[in-house]
Amino acid sequence: MASVSVGQNGFPLTLEKTPATGSRGVVTSNHPMASSAGAQVLLEGGNAVDAAIATLFALTVVEPMMVGVLGGGVGHIRMADGRHAVMDGLSTAPAAATPTMYTPRTDMPPEEREVEGRTNALGALSVAVPVSLRAWAQTLERFGTWSLADVMAPAIHLAANGFRVTPYLSDCIGDAAADLARDADLAARFLPGGAKRAAGERLVQGAYAETLRAIAQGGPDVLHDGALGGLVADALAASGGIITRADLRASRPIERAPIGAQYRGYEVFAPPPPASAGVHVAQMLNLLDGFDVAGMGFGTVESWHLVAEVLKMAFADRAVATADPDFVTVPVGKLTSRAYADLRRAEIDMARAQEWAAHPSLGESNCTTHVTVADAAGNIVATTQTINALFGARIAIPGTGLIANNYMHNFDPRPGLALSVQPGKRVYTSMAPTIALKHGKPAFALGLPGGLKIFPSAFQAVLNLIDHGMTLQQAVEAPRIWTQGLALELEPAVPDAVAAALAARGHAVRRVATIGGGMNGIAFNADGTMTGAACWRADGSVVALGGGLARAGVRFVLETGKPV
Repeated sequence: MASVSVGQNGFPLTLEKTPATGSRGVVTSNHPMASSAGAQVLLEGGNAVDAAIATLFALTVVEPMMVGVLGGGVGHIRMADGRHAVMDGLSTAPAAATPTMYTPRTDMPPEEREVEGRTNALGALSVAVPVSLRAWAQTLERFGTWSLADVMAPAIHLAANGFRVTPYLSDCIGDAAADLARDADLAARFLPGGAKRAAGERLVQGAYAETLRAIAQGGPDVLHDGALGGLVADALAASGGIITRADLRASRPIERAPIGAQYRGYEVFAPPPPASAGVHVAQMLNLLDGFDVAGMGFGTVESWHLVAEVLKMAFADRAVATADPDFVTVPVGKLTSRAYADLRRAEIDMARAQEWAAHPSLGESNCTTHVTVADAAGNIVATTQTINALFGARIAIPGTGLIANNYMHNFDPRPGLALSVQPGKRVYTSMAPTIALKHGKPAFALGLPGGLKIFPSAFQAVLNLIDHGMTLQQAVEAPRIWTQGLALELEPAVPDAVAAALAARGHAVRRVATIGGGMNGIAFNADGTMTGAACWRADGSVVALGGGLARAGVRFVLETGKPV
């Protein structure tokens, strides 16, 4: 561990990990073997998109509790030629879904999202139509250079030959053990003999390797319009689910334009609705443009009070205005306008916490993963993906190794609301794969898992980098705060004196172990190199590439001067 001081006020920060810098490319993910898979692709000549998709497939093997081809997510791509796109691969409600398909247990906050039998969180009725596989394949086809089979090869190797279970995965298995034990396939894979897989144990997933081989050979239609999709639909139907072959066939990713915000000479881009990040990060940056955030210093009462107040404003607006734009009119222009920020900024009281509260039923799972990749040519990918909760719906598709998502839990189980269940509606999300430019050139890219705490954490990292002058490693590891208008959560590194002062300003302070998950990212340096960083909140690992091929025409020669 290394101790450093950050910000103008010299806030003491202990760093647990070290960054890595390279000239030929950087891969960061929340598992070392997944980062290795992406780096292998870069080393063999693939671009950042090829490497990112390879990393995601590898994560479905080594982080099976977080991500899978039966999930959803958001990919943010900026190519060297200036093309900039967001691939929305978020899951959708099945065609047979209805606003009254669940029975809420109560209408009293914050439990109004809970339903009888937990059917929106566990089991087949909690599964939304997956879009991840088609989104990854379409991203590869649009922006990559390798075939699907080639980028999947490292994942197939990991599934067939196994990998060492990390303590993080072992602990996650233990946390979900009671539910995993009820599913024969999951129990056999993760609880052999009734005991959780131990750290260091080799986990081989032969059935999943065969499924990956089938996808590599036949493409995404194997799942969405083929035999594998039939197995998925039949297995879910047999367990009371409502996803059909027609749902799988109809599912499509949507390519969208990111939302950008101008902030102190930077352009900060993040995904548009149904993702919250683009709208509300822009909104909050506009609000802070009228404050001397750098002068307040990092980690002071003033700076965290201000962050808390703008978070509450953003969440209050999000609760009523941000959802699937095909179903709900989202006032993007208004929320991201300077005029709106000027109006709301006047409401901030720097001496006292205000009572702006998001609806307490807002909820998302914390169990997600994130990948950031860049190559020497200037291509960048930041992508956040999930099966929603830890091990998703906690059911597997027998014989395939596939784990189903439980994305239906993101909808409000009560009818008539912006987030209510409707057939074909995409789930809303806080995913915030973020790419920032300065003077038109890449400055940094980052993202993280963590449910409702994703875009607030990404927002704080942006402030750390731009206002507080932190390095990327410092920015991703720095302590975070979070609120949506109820309690103000603080990580352990927030000093007690600061916590007490925040409480004195009217915040309902609560200590938590972590806010959000393992952030990782890449900073682009003035000399053309790239620096990757990952934080202590996950198995975040960075691979940075240097060196390269021999100078053209160079080879060993004999003493006669003739080439060997």
